[in-house]
Amino acid sequence: MKVTDHIKEAKGKTLLSYEIIPPQKGHGIGDLYKNIDPLMEFKPSFIDVTTSREEYIYLEKGNGLMERKISRMRPGTLGICASIQYKYNVDTVPHVLCGGFTKEETEYLLVDCLYLGIDNIMALRGDAMKGEKYFEPTKGGNRYASDLVTQINDLGKGKFLHGEISGNDLNNSFCIGVAGYPEKHLEAPSMQYDLKMLKQKVELGADYVVTQMFLDNQKYFEFVKLAREAGIDVPIIPGIKPLAVKKHLQLLPQVFKIDLPEDLVNAVSQCKNNEAVKQVGIEWCVQQCKELLDFGVPALHFYTMGKSDNIQKIVSEFF
Repeated sequence: MKVTDHIKEAKGKTLLSYEIIPPQKGHGIGDLYKNIDPLMEFKPSFIDVTTSREEYIYLEKGNGLMERKISRMRPGTLGICASIQYKYNVDTVPHVLCGGFTKEETEYLLVDCLYLGIDNIMALRGDAMKGEKYFEPTKGGNRYASDLVTQINDLGKGKFLHGEISGNDLNNSFCIGVAGYPEKHLEAPSMQYDLKMLKQKVELGADYVVTQMFLDNQKYFEFVKLAREAGIDVPIIPGIKPLAVKKHLQLLPQVFKIDLPEDLVNAVSQCKNNEAVKQVGIEWCVQQCKELLDFGVPALHFYTMGKSDNIQKIVSEFF
């Protein structure tokens, strides 16, 4: 079932969804299930599964020599999506990236999604490779998320890379999600430019938006207002992540280029250990969710990052 259909059927009621990350290569899916199990009692409408792009690793060759290889450390996104759908009977949303994939590989992945009954795709450009300052597209791949949205939408119309297929019996129409940035994408020169790019993705076929995490709800409220004024009329789902450890005070602004509210910074700074920080993060996130529910958001989308205990406590307040 498509994410947008879930939203329509909810008739104004706020849905619940999660984002999870695949285990590192060499680890089984059991630990992933252990993290998901406590969250399933709250009946999420869909679960996103991230995709990691490739990175360089260095292998010892002996005599002090090292060989540089490209590897993907968290593979298995599509297999995990299929497993979750089978085990929990919940819709999944695989993340599909520009970075690290050719258009041909992307087409194969999309066809696999059709065979597996996966109706939703989160289309993302992806980050630069580790050690590289700027994003560089894969040779033969899509450069921008808007290009990826176009490819996904075209496939839904029977337009494949090597010709158009008419009269096929596949239901090719995906529900396409894209990312939005309440505090502006770090590479965008201005918020208005960023919104222009978001509107372009919607015009090319994106059906809904999920925002990057934020800890100040006013950033989200203003973003929605500006998006609507720009003519972006698809659902805008807030992405939520509770602050959990003291180092997040430096890490989150550095990695995600987001501002932290002064009241939250002061509360965390006074904590003597990370257990106290986690409690502050839970209480702050509960208040965030109350305000977002009052605002009438289509869904609360939690970035779990492989942890479930704090998410479980937050979600239990509302679902």
